[in-house]
Amino acid sequence: MEFYIEGIARRFGDDINTDYIISGKYKFKTLDMNELAKHIMEDVRANFYDELTGRDVMVAGKNFGCGSSREQAPLALKFAGIKGVVAKSFARIFYRNAINIGLPLIECDTDGIEEGDELRIDLKNGEVKDMTRPMIIKISPLPEAMFGILSEGGLVNYLKNHKWFEV
Repeated sequence: MEFYIEGIARRFGDDINTDYIISGKYKFKTLDMNELAKHIMEDVRANFYDELTGRDVMVAGKNFGCGSSREQAPLALKFAGIKGVVAKSFARIFYRNAINIGLPLIECDTDGIEEGDELRIDLKNGEVKDMTRPMIIKISPLPEAMFGILSEGGLVNYLKNHKWFEV
């Protein structure tokens, strides 16, 4: 994994729950993550998937990922090509599920970031740089263990590569 995430801000508000991220109505229709990815955020922003460019970063307020512990929520974001999520705070289980699958989450004050802003996130040195404004938001650098998990695409790959178990 690169030390940097660069992308376009896709802005949302507070309390984005896992049912908004991927509606529960789809979980019985398919387990194909590529298909589920086409429906992310559709109850909040119709046709959101069609807006994506392949270099998108979701930006939100507080309590992102609240609600159920549905693992499909962070997976659907990752399969949609979302590079990471920047929010004021995350629901605890969503945070863990996202890190486990290799989706970077960054906690910081997001008030100054607007829809369409160009962002450059430095995970090692701890800053979110808004290239559009210009503005720099300091964040806590990721702990080495978490950076290792993200670098290897998630917890399962990390454990395999470090011989925690044999497959």
